[in-house]
Amino acid sequence: MSYSISTLLIRNLRDVFGENDPARRRAAIDEIYTEDCVFYDPSKGVYRGRDEIDRVAGAIKATHPDFLYQPITEPEESGNGGLVRWVSGRPGEAPAYAGTDFIIAGRPDCRRLSLFRQATLMKGNHRTIKEWSAHVW
Repeated sequence: MSYSISTLLIRNLRDVFGENDPARRRAAIDEIYTEDCVFYDPSKGVYRGRDEIDRVAGAIKATHPDFLYQPITEPEESGNGGLVRWVSGRPGEAPAYAGTDFIIAGRPDCRRLSLFRQATLMKGNHRTIKEWSAHVW
């Protein structure tokens, strides 16, 4: 199945890194990634393949299972790549951190994705996750 870059960005944010249920997370990974996918984390390194992305996404989510990811801009596309800016935190509270996900997809028929995630702790921000949500959507 073929997805737009924007759809891949949002699904990755919500269905992979934002999913608490391991079976649903893995189903999403199997659907949107090929086995030769790559995830680049600037602070931790490079992870290759669905199993590694599943392991890393689960470990990240386990550190804050009640946090939600919320896009703060519409995804941007250019050629076979794109980015989405997001915040994450507990619903009703100020975001704990913000980041940007970048995706470079392979040919439309192969779904090979490379994901680069950059996250930054937020201090002194008083907008709640719900307010960010209302601002964007």
